[in-house]
Amino acid sequence: MTIETTTTASALPLVETAGATYQRLELPARIQASYTTRFVACAVEADRAGFHLAAGPTVTPKAGDVVVARVTEILNHKRVETPESRKAILFPGALIMLAYGHRYAADQFLAHVPDSLEPCHLVAAGGVAGMVTEQHLSVDDPTRIEPLGLLADDLGIVNLTRFAPYALNPVPSLGAAAELVGALPGRPTVIGVLGTSMNSGKSTAMATLVNGLTNAGLKVSAGKSTGTGAGNDPMIYRDGGAAKVLDFTDFGYPTTFRLDFEEVRSLTVNVIDALSGTDTDVVVVEIADGVYQGETARLLRDPLFHAVVDRIVFAAGDALGAVGGVRELQGAGLDVAAVSGVLTSSPLATAEARAVLSVPVIDTYELAGAAVATALLPQR
Repeated sequence: MTIETTTTASALPLVETAGATYQRLELPARIQASYTTRFVACAVEADRAGFHLAAGPTVTPKAGDVVVARVTEILNHKRVETPESRKAILFPGALIMLAYGHRYAADQFLAHVPDSLEPCHLVAAGGVAGMVTEQHLSVDDPTRIEPLGLLADDLGIVNLTRFAPYALNPVPSLGAAAELVGALPGRPTVIGVLGTSMNSGKSTAMATLVNGLTNAGLKVSAGKSTGTGAGNDPMIYRDGGAAKVLDFTDFGYPTTFRLDFEEVRSLTVNVIDALSGTDTDVVVVEIADGVYQGETARLLRDPLFHAVVDRIVFAAGDALGAVGGVRELQGAGLDVAAVSGVLTSSPLATAEARAVLSVPVIDTYELAGAAVATALLPQR
């Protein structure tokens, strides 16, 4: 979605809106929206005159705030994902609509939201702006951007949460064990998909599992509750046959890194709850990154997570990772149904894992078989 207006980027006097004082700028004539900003982009397209940019030294971005930025140097990310999940080519000088967010990506970048509209980086192709502080040695430097201003309207700075179709409902607080029995009453079976790290094969394993359950005649919903906003994962869940698909961006989060843990656990339960329709047989939910990543490690030991997730399918990159991951999950008290993922691309690594694991090691694409997939469901 490309948003076009009839005005040029001209500066207007300082204004005060919703208690904040900043320099008001008109929207540029052409802006490429991104996946994370898709709901905001629809609102802008419907009422362009109702929006403007907030700029100047008094403006302090927060995670989820929407920014319009100019691409100044194209390096690692050469494309930005559109609201429709198309990979749009970036050109020098292009204006893109992103959301500020913190990012944790062991194979790419560690990034945070800067405290001003200083030049920063495109830290995720799904449409996340931030300041990179660490990066993997194998990746190029991040694509550089120059923020023009935060998107604003008469209510103030626009944050993704304001236009998101879903909002967080209250969940039992930490330590409220007595309330956990009633968490998501009447919910369908819930399968969690976790992995050793990024690129361990979680999303592909999840999509094939969704496909296998669908092939068995079950109605499956699929979602992702943590990670960095990107359209690829929801798209492949749909390809697998999921009847309903959601992720954390539907709740207004560009990423989940550095959220308060209460918010992470609430988001996970709310994603599962939103996917649990009365006619849903199984919900499959992906948890991003690896089991040692901060919020994931805490989530695995949270009683509320245990109360709403029945079994785990674990994706690993190699045999040692599979063994260590399964032990970690079982040590946390979780029921591991099977191991899959990149590991199963290698017959030798698969054999090594099978020799020492007490749970099945299943080739990723065998999960698409109805009998294989349904065998992983808990016996109720």
